[in-house]
Amino acid sequence: MSRLTDIALTATAPVVWGTTYIVSTEFLPGAPPLMVAALRALPAGLLLLVLTRQLPPRAWLGRVAVLGALNFAIFWAALFVAAYRLPGGVAATLGAMQPLIVLVLARLWLGTAMRWQSVVAALAGLAGVALLILGPGAQLDALGVGAALVGAVSMAAGTVLSRRWQPPVPPLSFAAWQLTAGGLLLLPVALLVDPRLPQLTPATLGALAWLGLVGGAATYWAFFRGIARLGPAAVSGLGFLSPLSAVLLGWLVLGQALSPLQSLGAVTVLASVWLGQQAARAAAQPARSKAAAKSLRV
Repeated sequence: MSRLTDIALTATAPVVWGTTYIVSTEFLPGAPPLMVAALRALPAGLLLLVLTRQLPPRAWLGRVAVLGALNFAIFWAALFVAAYRLPGGVAATLGAMQPLIVLVLARLWLGTAMRWQSVVAALAGLAGVALLILGPGAQLDALGVGAALVGAVSMAAGTVLSRRWQPPVPPLSFAAWQLTAGGLLLLPVALLVDPRLPQLTPATLGALAWLGLVGGAATYWAFFRGIARLGPAAVSGLGFLSPLSAVLLGWLVLGQALSPLQSLGAVTVLASVWLGQQAARAAAQPARSKAAAKSLRV
């Protein structure tokens, strides 16, 4: 499979994640967010475990718990705190710092070279997201800012460690392990904070199925597969497509206005994604050359 196909498949994950806002607000209004997060992760993880029939070895349980906490439990909990304490634009803009954090952690933990093109792409994406969704009347809240930054660091660390701790199993099994671990960690917190369940109607059941099966199981399979094949930096840069998807859906489906500044932000985001992928491909070429030379010597 070509690199372009890998990028396109991986990009479906953040594009689908961008539907979370519209699905939650239109079909799950007033639902307890942590419980929704737990119901999104745990059933999807258990379903994938049934399909893959592959449990993590005992030696991997600690790592799976850490990854489940970073990629789901801590990240989603911090995300919801930030969403409640900050305007959506501020929360999303702070969360868009994740690709920069990934570059630093990949350098420290994986020894990946930090190319200037990757840094420029991450900064451009951050600026594009700010133009896309940051309103002029945005207000800051210390707890909300802290939660947003914790979420960005948590997801960045989980992304890099998912590459460093790559188990010898298919990406679907890896996704199943992490979703299940994240759901098991989220559920007791949700029961403690707000044990209410969403009203079970055809609309809410459809929304939960979308968030869990498509926005959880399918997209995180694509996400973890992309980390293994493309690397953390390339995958994290695609994350800028999530707020872009959310804004475009609001414009297309809800009839929300799209200002000239937002249009500029959308173009900037797309340019940053392109530049980030070019930088990641250039960084991968020396590694492939070394591997080819090694195979020839053998």
